[in-house]
Amino acid sequence: MESLMTTVLAFDTATTACSAALWRDGRILSRRFESMPRGQSEALVPMILAVLAEAGIDWPDIDLLAVTVGPGAFTGLRIGLATARGMALAANRPCLGIGTLEAVAAAAGLGASPLLVALETKRADLYVQVFAADGSPLSEPMAVPPENLPAHLPPGPLRVAGDAAERVRSLYPEAVFLAVPGEPDAAIVAALAAARWRPGATAPPPAPLYLRPPDVSMPPAP
Repeated sequence: MESLMTTVLAFDTATTACSAALWRDGRILSRRFESMPRGQSEALVPMILAVLAEAGIDWPDIDLLAVTVGPGAFTGLRIGLATARGMALAANRPCLGIGTLEAVAAAAGLGASPLLVALETKRADLYVQVFAADGSPLSEPMAVPPENLPAHLPPGPLRVAGDAAERVRSLYPEAVFLAVPGEPDAAIVAALAAARWRPGATAPPPAPLYLRPPDVSMPPAP
């Protein structure tokens, strides 16, 4: 992936992992990745500081921030987006949002057949998106019960990636299940952002992609 940008700091807390990475001129300078169902709020900033220190990069050297925007866990998305917006404002740098499903699809790479990315929701449904063999999206991100997937998939061979891949294995036993990380990786997020961004372009602050309400309820009225 090529870009006119020089240095990109990216991070992810949207699902069941926490990661941060620094990208410069087509390569990753430093990276941290840790699977964690919770605890991203305590882990993220130290992880960011660690990749900066390892690469010998200071805040004035960063040209672009990138963060995952979902779909994902409500709390995880808030952690990542709040951190990204705060850092972008403090450093006066642009910030770009990248979808979790497209990040996993990019890690899976291109192939000879369409790709289904399936991520856990911790409920009966899945977060899914379908991509063509060339990587272009064939659907929008969706929250779909596994048994309803056939209505959204193209006919023929299929590749599957994501941390919920095992939940669809019985439905598509002949699919190719890819051995790639099931969670978004900040290194991939950084590369996607670098390829997409153009210096001088303006963009609104990244906003969360919620496909359904959070798992909370309001207290009853007095």
